[in-house]
Amino acid sequence: MYAVIETGGKQERVEEGQRLAVELLGAGAGQDVSFSPILVVDGDSVLATPGELAGAAVSARVVGEEKGNKIRGFTYKPKARRRRRWGHRQHYSTIEVTSITLSRPTKDGAADPGGAARASSSAEA
Repeated sequence: MYAVIETGGKQERVEEGQRLAVELLGAGAGQDVSFSPILVVDGDSVLATPGELAGAAVSARVVGEEKGNKIRGFTYKPKARRRRRWGHRQHYSTIEVTSITLSRPTKDGAADPGGAARASSSAEA
């Protein structure tokens, strides 16, 4: 099972247990964060509509923070003695995906939080 989440203006394909660097989140190391997926693939079934994803969530734990590679740039205007060097390092949060949770709707269309909720884990597989 995998999901596609959106964070920092980018979409990431995530699986349970995966670590990835996303743009800096407001959470510190060890805190749990939750993302709402925009796509979930569970075997042969693909959940993509807002109705199907109403109870879905991707939980992750913030592992730490890091900086990206230094980007160096140089601009100049010819004949005007205008030269400028600049640099940038992006800050990232490293997260580890802990679970992808689905809440399947019952026959009457309402989500059943008790029996139908399914949290995938590596212990089940």
